[in-house]
Amino acid sequence: MPRRPDRLLPVTDESPPTSSHEPAILTIGDVARRTGLATSALRFYESRALITSTRTDGGQRRYHREVLRRIAFIRVAQQVGLSLEEIDEALHTLPADRAPTAQEWELLSSHWRGRLDDQIATLERLRDKLSDCIGCGCLSLATCRLYNPSDVAAALGPGPRYLLGDTPESARAQTAPEGHARDAEHPPERR
Repeated sequence: MPRRPDRLLPVTDESPPTSSHEPAILTIGDVARRTGLATSALRFYESRALITSTRTDGGQRRYHREVLRRIAFIRVAQQVGLSLEEIDEALHTLPADRAPTAQEWELLSSHWRGRLDDQIATLERLRDKLSDCIGCGCLSLATCRLYNPSDVAAALGPGPRYLLGDTPESARAQTAPEGHARDAEHPPERR
């Protein structure tokens, strides 16, 4: 649900342009062309209060040029895996009536550095272990005798446990009978 209501303010096309080629007020079609988004996506973002528009006397949407920067931010944030809720929370820390300053953008992005570092580490593990996962040729994490014998990774929880940071050793320790440690010097045999 939107946190702030749509602004139904009259807009005139006499707003001063920011340059001789760039009008200060854009139609929904202009914004769609500039951002590569469908107009339905723009209306969706507006319904979620991620962006705002004003209305003409005829009810047509008009956007201030600053919306282009917000949309670029939304798209990049989505590409790095942030949810719309996280994006919404972040955007609500920025001023709604003007373009954010460089310092405001920097402050906003600094809050995500830890999260992005975690995502980068996960992607690096995926990259580094991807060849290991298919290296033996079995192509099965459920039956892989090298990395997941007897599907011991299932004891660590759902999902790709080793790519999320768990290790085969932690999986074996979790599934070993009490009082019996698995013999680390004798790993499972390869098929």
